[in-house]
Amino acid sequence: MNIGLYFLIFISKVIENGLSTLRLIVVANGKKILGAFLQFVISLVWVLVTGIVVNDLIEDPLKVIFFALGSLVGSYAGSIIEEKIALGDILINCITNNIEVNNYIKSIGYNTSILKTDNKDILLFVIPRRKKIDIINNIKLIDKDVLIFSEKVKNFS
Repeated sequence: MNIGLYFLIFISKVIENGLSTLRLIVVANGKKILGAFLQFVISLVWVLVTGIVVNDLIEDPLKVIFFALGSLVGSYAGSIIEEKIALGDILINCITNNIEVNNYIKSIGYNTSILKTDNKDILLFVIPRRKKIDIINNIKLIDKDVLIFSEKVKNFS
């Protein structure tokens, strides 16, 4: 039993799967060159770690367990990293009858489009995804009854 080898397999898979998750997000946000570079690194790590695991696999099947555990942790770590980086923009839709929400959005530097209905306004505005939580929390302080939903913006100009 080689603890150092198991640790190397585990860490390598964490790195590989973490980068794979990050690569998907980077490419989805239009950063193709960075995505290609990440894929290069991912491929190198995959070839090296897979070669280690399949070598003498029958005599040491525990390598497969550490390989799979590294994949599990790496995938989760990649999603946490992506959440912290929060690339891209989102479209926020606010349904409110409080004009102060619109004033707040304008005061922090974003333009809104307003769709008027009989008794509510629908505010539409685009913000960087990383600012979503703070802005939504502040809107809820202004109007506790506001209805907010968001969606990813692919192209914005």
